[in-house]
Amino acid sequence: MELPVYTRSQLALRNGQDKPEIWVAYLGKIYDVTRSRLWRNGKHYEHWAGQDLSEELAAAPHSQNVFDKFEVIGMLASS
Repeated sequence: MELPVYTRSQLALRNGQDKPEIWVAYLGKIYDVTRSRLWRNGKHYEHWAGQDLSEELAAAPHSQNVFDKFEVIGMLASS
């Protein structure tokens, strides 16, 4: 099954404020973090949903394995 491709503008609308979904992107994949209590209101510490977090993860206290528990719902269109 091929995943849908979303633009950065479409991702930005899933920030926990504009639409009920809360999404983040990492290394080209878009994850649905809506059900995570850590992403309530679209914010997780200093990170905001609706964005590509690929560069920010380097400074995070956890590895990319944190995304394993979330569903990949799409791919981020290359800019």
